[in-house]
Amino acid sequence: MSNNDLFADAARKVLADWCTPQVIREIESADSRSAAVGRLWQQLEETGLADALLAEEEGGAGLGLSEIFGVLEQCGAHALPLPLGETMLARAMLAQADMACPAGSIALAQGTVQADGGLHCALVRGGQVADSVLVQLPEEAGVWYLLSVSQAGLVPHALVLDASLTWAPEQLRAASVIRPGPQFDARSLQATVVAAQMAGAMRDVFQRSLQYANERQQFGRAIGKFQAIQHQLAVMSEHVFAARMAAQLGCSGDGIVPDRLRVAVAKARCSEAALVVTELAHAIHGAIGFTEEYDLQLFTRRLHAWRLTAGSEAYWQVLAGQALMSHEGMTLDLIRQITDVEALA
Repeated sequence: MSNNDLFADAARKVLADWCTPQVIREIESADSRSAAVGRLWQQLEETGLADALLAEEEGGAGLGLSEIFGVLEQCGAHALPLPLGETMLARAMLAQADMACPAGSIALAQGTVQADGGLHCALVRGGQVADSVLVQLPEEAGVWYLLSVSQAGLVPHALVLDASLTWAPEQLRAASVIRPGPQFDARSLQATVVAAQMAGAMRDVFQRSLQYANERQQFGRAIGKFQAIQHQLAVMSEHVFAARMAAQLGCSGDGIVPDRLRVAVAKARCSEAALVVTELAHAIHGAIGFTEEYDLQLFTRRLHAWRLTAGSEAYWQVLAGQALMSHEGMTLDLIRQITDVEALA
């Protein structure tokens, strides 16, 4: 069994037991959030998943991005409401920079320095449940700031658990400065994690839709027997498995640094597929799929939010197009470079 399969299986087991739809709803509820977050994060810490990218001498497993694809996929398949994938990357970056790692989860974000010298992050995915944020300033290549969420001014965002965070000038001056290297880019790192999570979430949405189509009776037979529903399921499956292959490519970088062109392909394909998959899933489920009590919306809401995280398909398609236009040689040569089979081994 490969490291990818081994750690993916460990993630599947702990998430199946501890990240149930009921727990997700508790975390999304402000009244029960703190206790539910603490219990779930404790279980994730005990499995050692958050430290998987650290070297063995630092208490980790010494894995690379390609070996944690299955873990990230399971995070999406269970709609994990905590930033485990980003924490794994953040801890590895801190270790490379010889910086102490704070306790708890760490989100990744891009920020801007305001006129008064404070720091503002317009959107932090999981900002309401993360303990810390590792922020990159676009104008300072290779420089990141590690800040505590509890010290920030927090404004809830559109998707529950996301937030806009602001730190005062004195808090920014007191923050730890991290220089893991210019090869680390917040947008690429986030897109890599999110693409893999989207692949897992879309696969779960497809499986739920397939099960519903086989169980829901209409006109004396399962709706899955009707050709129109079969066609919708076939289209869903094409997008789900194509997106999964693309997401695997996105995690095929060197060590923990993703290849930006492969990330572009992964995020563009997954974001593009998310629109089709969520639309067809709700079409098959009908009105029940939109209800708060039904579990489908826990996944489709996240897919719509993740689609825009670190740039939508339009942003990454432009980047891929620029690479194609600047590439010397045949288009097929570039495709072979992106889809190098050895990189996926």
